[in-house]
Amino acid sequence: MKQRLISAFIAFIIFIPIFIFGGLTFNIAFYILTLLGLNEFMKIRGRDKPLPDFIRFISYLMISFLYFSNTVNNNFEFYLDYRIASGIFLTILLPVVLYHNENIYSVKDAFYILGGVFFLGSSMSLFYLFRNISLELIVFLFLITIITDSYAYFIGKLIGKNKLLEVISPKKTWEGTIGGSIVATFVCTVYYYTVIDSTSSLIIVAAIVLFLTLIGQFGDLFFSAIKRTYKVKDFSNIMPGHGGILDRLDSIIFVAVAFTFFLNLL
Repeated sequence: MKQRLISAFIAFIIFIPIFIFGGLTFNIAFYILTLLGLNEFMKIRGRDKPLPDFIRFISYLMISFLYFSNTVNNNFEFYLDYRIASGIFLTILLPVVLYHNENIYSVKDAFYILGGVFFLGSSMSLFYLFRNISLELIVFLFLITIITDSYAYFIGKLIGKNKLLEVISPKKTWEGTIGGSIVATFVCTVYYYTVIDSTSSLIIVAAIVLFLTLIGQFGDLFFSAIKRTYKVKDFSNIMPGHGGILDRLDSIIFVAVAFTFFLNLL
């Protein structure tokens, strides 16, 4: 617990100024997180069979193009340059034929990396776009996941008896999931109404927040399923006591993706 608190404190010290400053500082910070996340994503896939250095290099290069192609435009109309898409397809898929050895680089490896590059590259760029709308909005989205996860843990530990999805995450319970969503919905709805927009409909805001709390928890389960598949506890140990970048951002990534559907409603 002491290690977790120290890691969390250091993370807050580093990222609070980044969130406040926004702009290029925020963009570069989340670009670095994107690269670290992709590294974790590739690393667990290559635990028993390390991916070729060329594939790793190309993956970093392609996700960089994808990330910045979205943040440069600074709008929520997903911009995908077909030259970038073609480059990603060719450089990640064609080596399957060139290596011609499943023990080095297989079709499964290629589509795993392809999915990771597109998903992380597009979803992580959303944080910069949300931050450009306002600091209060990005805080709102992070609050949803922080409060949901925290109260789901404490309520589940206190009264949790019915397992949510034991095959993926043995410690999660229905009681924790429901309790975390209820608390987060109340707190974050009040936050949105009082800090961001007091003219919004409380019912609509509450409904959206409730949906996002559930999406965040199932996003957590999705990344847990990846870890379970490759038999690892954490994506990495970059944050002692907390795990890796994807262990910390698993919920918020899905919340950010889902929130894009509601921008015009709020």
